[in-house]
Amino acid sequence: MQKLLASWNSLCKSSGVLRFVDINLRGVAQVMLQDNPLTGLLFLAAIGWGSYTSGVPHVALAGLVAVVVATLTAYWLHLDQASLAAGLYGYNGVLVGLALGTFLAPGPFLWAYVVLGAAVSVIAMCGIAIALKPWGVSALTFPFVVVTWLLLLATYSFSGLTATSLPTGSVVAPFQPYQASPLHLIDLAGGVLQSISQVFLKASGVAALILLAGLAVNSLAAAVFAVMGAVLAVATAHLFGAESELITGGLLGFSPVLTAVTLGTVFYQPSGRVVIYTIIGTVFTVIAQSALNVALTPFAIPALTAPFVLVTWLFFLPRSYVESGSSAISDAMDVGPP
Repeated sequence: MQKLLASWNSLCKSSGVLRFVDINLRGVAQVMLQDNPLTGLLFLAAIGWGSYTSGVPHVALAGLVAVVVATLTAYWLHLDQASLAAGLYGYNGVLVGLALGTFLAPGPFLWAYVVLGAAVSVIAMCGIAIALKPWGVSALTFPFVVVTWLLLLATYSFSGLTATSLPTGSVVAPFQPYQASPLHLIDLAGGVLQSISQVFLKASGVAALILLAGLAVNSLAAAVFAVMGAVLAVATAHLFGAESELITGGLLGFSPVLTAVTLGTVFYQPSGRVVIYTIIGTVFTVIAQSALNVALTPFAIPALTAPFVLVTWLFFLPRSYVESGSSAISDAMDVGPP
């Protein structure tokens, strides 16, 4: 695998076209924090499969157009070359394209929205990264969340854009337990797979398996933590009595999957302490997902990956405590003996 990547990198150095393709593939891979063009290619295959089997091939096309536009925007703005080469300006764009293609009806204005949203996601990425720099926190998918929320909310003011899959706005009411139905093992297994595929807004077990293959190509640990995050999310949601369709559809699990991969394999070096810390963060992401689903109900927009972003920020900020132990906590809080 290393020889294959080395050969590919060599070809990219000698060809501007291949280099551009490489950057876009890495941009897709960076949705799950992987810097590998083969991972990006497999992720694209999963997106294509999930879109085709759902009868919405335009969604995959919207994601592809968006990542290309985001990359071109980064070139146009003369942004940092190392970050550009790693695909760090493309992953928010591809998510914007997939979300808009999923929630809005096809038409000329949709494609205008996709192009605009992808370009603005790069600008938002730069601004948010600068704002967060003093805290040493990554922007993650927050640019995607902010840009997509604004674009979706604006559709309620425009007759040229029609929402097809947005949640229905209503007054928040307590959940009625009798609406939930018992879940069988096959339902729980399906919920685990769809929690993984819903990272790219797909509801497909096959797509989930392709995504796991893409993760394993670059990091076996990332694939393991993704499965662990999905299992924890489904188990936690079921234990608390969440709505069955949300569990089996993976709609309470995609943010926890991202949290598990990010905390367990990217932000921290794997260890026993980090595994437990990641489990806590993953479980709490299920709570955050449910909370934001409720909070956004009156606005009739989805939470997207906001729960992942908020919880990951919360669990990344005290990183020195996690890495150094209780003595670092005492020193930082100044709670030792006088």
